[in-house]
Amino acid sequence: MTTLAFTDLTPLQVYAVARLRQDVFVVEQECPYPDLDGRDLEPGTRHVLLDDDGDVVGYARVLDDGDVWRIGRVLLARPARGRGLADTVMTEALAHCRGRDVVLDAQAPLAAWYATFGFAVTGPEFLEDGIPHLPMRRVSRP
Repeated sequence: MTTLAFTDLTPLQVYAVARLRQDVFVVEQECPYPDLDGRDLEPGTRHVLLDDDGDVVGYARVLDDGDVWRIGRVLLARPARGRGLADTVMTEALAHCRGRDVVLDAQAPLAAWYATFGFAVTGPEFLEDGIPHLPMRRVSRP
């Protein structure tokens, strides 16, 4: 598991992350969306990479949104699923979210999984790229 700022990622890691995000969100979930939104480059952004024998198989992005942390782009490559690795990615992402609440927009079927990390639904379901999502928040623990 590696957590890095964008400027610390190698070119191969950048490519692997972009490819994985494209494979899962754009191809598998059939959601063409502007993945390269500029937030990857922000100084406060951290990229959580789960490596399996040299391949990036899991990922999450932690954004510094000022008064809160925002976690997004949480994913696993298809062959890595079903082994509890998503818990590892999420635990690592949360380790970088100290002193402030953490927010995310969960795909609705995953809300119960995010609840196991202390997240609670904070608003109504909404569609993002044709997929139902729920806004969620985890209150900071002192």
